[in-house]
Amino acid sequence: MSNLPTLRLLHLLTYYLPHRTGLTLHVQRLAEEQARRGHRVTVISARFHPDLPATEGINGVTVRRLTAPLRVSRGMLMPGYPLALWRRVRRCDAVHAHTPLLELPLVALACRLARRPLLVTHHGDLVLPAGAFNRLVEAVSLASFRLGALGAARLVAYSEDYAVASRYLGGVLAARTVAIPPPVAIPAPRGEDVEQLRRRLGVGDAPVVAYAGRFVEEKRPDLLLGAMPEVRRRWPAAVAAFAGQQVLPYERFMERCHALIEEQREHVRFVGLLEEPAELAAFYALADVLVLPSETECFGLVQVEAMLCGTPVVATDIPGARVPVRTTGMGVLVPPRDPAALARGIAAVLADRPRFVRPRAEIERHFSLVGTVDRIEVLLRTVAGR
Repeated sequence: MSNLPTLRLLHLLTYYLPHRTGLTLHVQRLAEEQARRGHRVTVISARFHPDLPATEGINGVTVRRLTAPLRVSRGMLMPGYPLALWRRVRRCDAVHAHTPLLELPLVALACRLARRPLLVTHHGDLVLPAGAFNRLVEAVSLASFRLGALGAARLVAYSEDYAVASRYLGGVLAARTVAIPPPVAIPAPRGEDVEQLRRRLGVGDAPVVAYAGRFVEEKRPDLLLGAMPEVRRRWPAAVAAFAGQQVLPYERFMERCHALIEEQREHVRFVGLLEEPAELAAFYALADVLVLPSETECFGLVQVEAMLCGTPVVATDIPGARVPVRTTGMGVLVPPRDPAALARGIAAVLADRPRFVRPRAEIERHFSLVGTVDRIEVLLRTVAGR
């Protein structure tokens, strides 16, 4: 595609760097690879911390952060959004919005008025903890998405499996939805990094069952804690290791799990948020198995990252989350909300781990950064050409 003209691209999402979630990593990898290919790439997001600069360049991408004085659940309200959006939309060739995004109807209207094509990648239906207010937020989010998505030239889901199950993508939107897996990029783990982390955690030769992600209710890390006593009946020294953000402003799930954590403190390790790719690769490689016990998940990027580092996966058999295991065979699927089933899945992998390991090159044939960015670029050029 090097002989084709470059594009002026605008990415829209609520949180960008240094905030780290699967959605943020997706957009970061996509935007930076597009910039590396010569495209002019801009990101508009919330200035979620006052110490962050309003504008900066990150690896060739121009990042514009807007003041957000009010937080609503996981979202942030940005008073300057309409004006900033209109200025940027008129200067681009295509707009790429990443949902959930409360402002999507406004984005669709701006694209229509400026005659600019809109591509929407849906990163998962909004699922919040119990409570009347959260149900209201979910309902508003769904209505906002449906209204704005009607103005999109194309919509992208991580997989057909998730697109069919999604409340957001059904009905009249299904015909415009394309399945493209997320961009995956993680270095091969280095042996010295793995051993250094092993010493830091003090796990020795004990089996390590890993969890990578935010400690929030929808991802159900508590199910891993509930499964570990049964796992330790066979492997008494087994350790559960958690990587990712544990304290979040919009949810206090870890506090609710305090007693469960304290019950098995000797067999639990927390490594916090691993921002360097080499550190995360070492964490995956250290683990004997990675667990994704989510109740809802559009894909679970950590699964493929772990597979690329040689680590099998136990994931819940739900739409989206089951796709990497089904595609590669590198793991076991278990029913959701069932710690006993999760324990059996972990035991199945630990008892015969080599049977589930696949070469890195085989995983990359299905999931890769370059393959995903190529497909997104074809889609952007198609809609921009119209």
